[in-house]
Amino acid sequence: MADGADARPHYAGHRERLRARFLNAPDALPDYELLELLLFRAVPRRDVKPLAKSLIAHFGGFSEVLNAEPARLKEVDGVSDGIITEFRIAREAGLRLARANVMRKEVLGSWDALLAYCAASMAHNTTEQFRILFLDRKNVLIADEIQQKGTVDHTPVYPREVVKRALELNASALILVHNHPSGDPTPSQADVEMTQRIAETAKPLGITLHDHLIIGKGRHTSFKSVGLI
Repeated sequence: MADGADARPHYAGHRERLRARFLNAPDALPDYELLELLLFRAVPRRDVKPLAKSLIAHFGGFSEVLNAEPARLKEVDGVSDGIITEFRIAREAGLRLARANVMRKEVLGSWDALLAYCAASMAHNTTEQFRILFLDRKNVLIADEIQQKGTVDHTPVYPREVVKRALELNASALILVHNHPSGDPTPSQADVEMTQRIAETAKPLGITLHDHLIIGKGRHTSFKSVGLI
């Protein structure tokens, strides 16, 4: 008769070894193995390596899986509501960590952290999202708000509403951020004109527009860096 260890499912030992490898060297794990660790919680009694590999193959990478819409995740055989919940928990945890690196800090001196947060928040969105970062007189980030959500290629933005909200928060400066779902962060003429209108509306009220960031997939455009502000 098999002893207790031999009677364990074949995947039990693999899970123990993978957890140990993660604790010893988390950066060394490929995307599919990191995904396996998340799947362990939602699928406690099955070998999840094939599912993890299928998800990576379908979406292209770990972050793409976590950012995928539930309907798209369910296109992969074996994805349950419990798995989707685990992925959303992991994504939200990552966003909150990234946000903590920029909130209540001097933004211009934490630029890389700000870009990382914006990319994590917006790079994989399937529709345009326009957010405003409100800064105080010392350029400390005091609020990060989504002002509008739009379609795959357009978000309506109203300069007076942007400036009104800045006054309500007693903000002295702004950074505008929006994403291009196409992945190409090249500014459109509409992006340029909208930015100019906001800058012109804000300036007489003592509110400075520091930059406008367009977030693409794996890259971004800074209006200030390319001379548009």
